[in-house]
Amino acid sequence: MLRRAKAAVGLVLGLTGAVAGATTATAAPAQQVPTQTVAVETVAVQAVNNLGLTTGEAQSVQCYVRDAGFNPGTIDGQLGSNSWKAWQGFLNDRGFNAGTVDGEVGPNTISGLQRFLNTLGYDTGGVDGIAGTKTRAAWKAFSRLGNGTDGSWC
Repeated sequence: MLRRAKAAVGLVLGLTGAVAGATTATAAPAQQVPTQTVAVETVAVQAVNNLGLTTGEAQSVQCYVRDAGFNPGTIDGQLGSNSWKAWQGFLNDRGFNAGTVDGEVGPNTISGLQRFLNTLGYDTGGVDGIAGTKTRAAWKAFSRLGNGTDGSWC
């Protein structure tokens, strides 16, 4: 490569007659940048939506829906997709129309839950598909209605 550079300088000199201050230079060797390996872990996110219930209250409604014949998964006080699929199935089976059984707590699920709670005499503030203050209070009161010695269904 150095020969080519000198040849190019010579060619330029030959064509133009002279180049003032012509010099040759070499590039510094490139520095290697250290690479870093990063471990990647795939994590499945399961949304938990207890609608204001404590863990104990959520366990109670998990037991209720389980005892009604629907599988909420582990009775752990975390109302995740399995618990909500069980509730959606229960609400649909009983005619409260919770919509698609997908484990997501959307307006259809909330409306079905409101219809169910209203039928039991709880005031949810109406059937509007919104888990507002009254709906959450009714859900909480229902969760404490259990037949167990501690007020739960478990």
